[in-house]
Amino acid sequence: MKLKSLLLRYYPPGIMLEYEKHGELKTKSIDLLDLGPSTDVSALVEEIQKAEPLLTASRTEQVKLLIQRLQEKLGQYSNHTFYLFKVLKAHILPLTNIALNKSGSCFITGSYDRTCKLWDTASGEELNTLEGHRNVVYAIAFNNPYGDKIATGSFDKTCKLWSVETGKCYHTFRGHTAEIVCLSFNPQSTLVATGSMDTTAKLWDIQNGEEVNTLRGHSAEVISLSFNTSGDRIITGSFDHTVVVWDADTGRKVNILIGHCAEISSASFNWDCSLILTGSMDKTCMLWDATNGKCVATLTGHDDEILDSCFDYTGKLIATASADGTARIFSAATRKCIAKLEGHEGEISKISFNPQGNRLLTGSSDKTARIWDAQTGQCLQVLEGHTDEIFSCAFNYKGNIVITGSKDNTCRIWR
Repeated sequence: MKLKSLLLRYYPPGIMLEYEKHGELKTKSIDLLDLGPSTDVSALVEEIQKAEPLLTASRTEQVKLLIQRLQEKLGQYSNHTFYLFKVLKAHILPLTNIALNKSGSCFITGSYDRTCKLWDTASGEELNTLEGHRNVVYAIAFNNPYGDKIATGSFDKTCKLWSVETGKCYHTFRGHTAEIVCLSFNPQSTLVATGSMDTTAKLWDIQNGEEVNTLRGHSAEVISLSFNTSGDRIITGSFDHTVVVWDADTGRKVNILIGHCAEISSASFNWDCSLILTGSMDKTCMLWDATNGKCVATLTGHDDEILDSCFDYTGKLIATASADGTARIFSAATRKCIAKLEGHEGEISKISFNPQGNRLLTGSSDKTARIWDAQTGQCLQVLEGHTDEIFSCAFNYKGNIVITGSKDNTCRIWR
């Protein structure tokens, strides 16, 4: 085995090793999920070298420098203050969703006007309108980290795959018998998964446009789906109160997560694929062992439905957002509530961590988005100006841009 190159992965922090084995180029990653500003770099490098034979003594200084760069990156933009940069009157009819590409250089909006629009974040200019659907464009996504393709899922029961560069439609995926309400690319960008009101999810091949698998087993709408980091598992959350774990290659059921007593609102894996987090209208979130499908914790405390939930990039923290107008932060290790985020005057429908993991972004029906300190739960900033409910908000990969989407039919870029 011969080490060819070392690459950095900023969020969550890690080093990627490119090496040659029997003439073949391979990659592996060393996750540094515990890296912080005060980590002793020399001791950490020593520890890594003990476990990784590819990193010989001659590479010590190089690895130290890389880890110091990662440390700097974790501190960069972590205390960013956001100012309104642009208001975009995006569509004639209401917006349904917004999504950023990985770098945050452009973003997309879906709408009831049956189109998806692509926007340049830096200028606020419209780059393209993706036309062709015959009903509401509801679910949208970039194939991050690549960002050269867009998938759109519509109430017309189809999903379309588009080129970011030209706006050309590569494929129209037909087969669902009801509205498509969620979709996701796998991390390798070889498949698109779609979830529908017809109770099924489907996997589609990006290259040839063919259906690869239909995931059957839910008895109500599939409203949430997500792949794990390695792309070999996919989870679907349904209004039938269950979440199913599927093998992404074969389409077979691996586990059914039974325990919630109302509709599922969100479901996701943590970074190392060991845990699954589910949120439900039953006012709780549950944490599950991803391997055996057993519930390991129930996160309680909210007085109303959980509308969104997520892990931070490293999988150490969990955030929950509720119709009770509050959000909570839990430790994934102790499952205890660390902080309660109070201040919104309406339900919180969206929550996400910045990539650095020290800030949270929430969007609410009170027409504001807020930035919070993820350790203390203190509100640091209120992003005001929308004149109606905010249903979507997101950080870019660097954590220095926020996009908010509202029922007032505008998107706002904050930077």
